[in-house]
Amino acid sequence: MIKAVIFDIDNTLMDFMRMKRAAVDAAVDAMIDSGLAIPKAGMVEKIFKVYWDEGIEDQNIFDKVLTREFGQIDYKILAAGILGYKRAKEGHMTLYPHVRLTLTDLLKRGVRMGVVSDAPRLSVWMRIVGLGLHHYFEHVVTFDDTGEKKPSPKPFKKILELMGVAPEQALMVGDWAERDIKGAKALGMKTAWAKYGNEFETKVSGADYELDDIHNIVRIVKDINEKPD
Repeated sequence: MIKAVIFDIDNTLMDFMRMKRAAVDAAVDAMIDSGLAIPKAGMVEKIFKVYWDEGIEDQNIFDKVLTREFGQIDYKILAAGILGYKRAKEGHMTLYPHVRLTLTDLLKRGVRMGVVSDAPRLSVWMRIVGLGLHHYFEHVVTFDDTGEKKPSPKPFKKILELMGVAPEQALMVGDWAERDIKGAKALGMKTAWAKYGNEFETKVSGADYELDDIHNIVRIVKDINEKPD
């Protein structure tokens, strides 16, 4: 019996990397317009190298790249980059197809929902509220709540404790096989891999279910819960 579905946010509910790439592109265009003397492709590559090395949630990314390139920060260029990034981010923060339909259908079936994310608390809530999803989730667990990232058992244990469900009564939905799927399975949760959000060229997820469309979750939960004992 599945009583709760737990979601990752990035590349599971929202197309995070599409938003990130568009925002970085816009930021670099704005910095070049303000006097940055680096070809766009090269600057974009430098920014993403720091993201991959130090974390995609780095809040000081442009400061770091400008300092590494020039030994100091030109605040006119930095300000242009930050504003360009923020404007593009707001315009490209979108849900995957059928997300809202899926959450509504699960709610109608009496299935409770929560979130486990490796992102900082404020960033997670900005996304949830910005996407209009804050009324769907009973509890949200972020990196700030446990100090550890998936696949550590701590975030998964925390959300299960808050929701008052056993591991076998919960389905974890996420895009990152090495974190979302591996961590949840180790604790005994059912798992569904958001194949549509795959950014890691993963071939074998190890999940109980693979999703080409997030709405497949509704059928999976229905089949499990209506299966005769």
